Amino acid sequence: MSRAAIFEWEGREYTHGPKSADWYWALGIIAVASTTASILFGNYLLTVLIVVAAITLALHGAKHPPLHRFRIVEQGLAIGDELYPFDNMISFAILEDVEDEFPPLLSVKNESWLSPHLMIPLEGVNADMIYEYFLHHVDEGKHEHSFSDLVAAWLGF
Repeated sequence: MSRAAIFEWEGREYTHGPKSADWYWALGIIAVASTTASILFGNYLLTVLIVVAAITLALHGAKHPPLHRFRIVEQGLAIGDELYPFDNMISFAILEDVEDEFPPLLSVKNESWLSPHLMIPLEGVNADMIYEYFLHHVDEGKHEHSFSDLVAAWLGF
């Protein structure tokens, strides 16, 4: 089904910062030390979890984020081919960086249990116009970065 876009832009989930060799060495050292400790304590399930987590972090650190196409249509927010209807949204907020280093983010909390909190970069689009449009369709709420967002930023993601 084709939907006429009211606003349309492209963006990436996060800014890719290339990881240095030191980052990978630190990850490896922490993983080996944690794995050794969990083996010494006899917690083999934790050992497997640590190894899988370290490999996953290394692979995620090496990949570049995909380019997504965001569209605001009459029914809601479309990311690629997936539609998030306004009716399923609980609240929204526009998060802006105080130092203007990063583009503003559209934060949307919705009823979906698979993706209850969407963070969408508003690079290349007028954030004030997006704010005004969303204000007519969804309640505004106080949103802050989640703990997982802060940990991801600390890890360089």
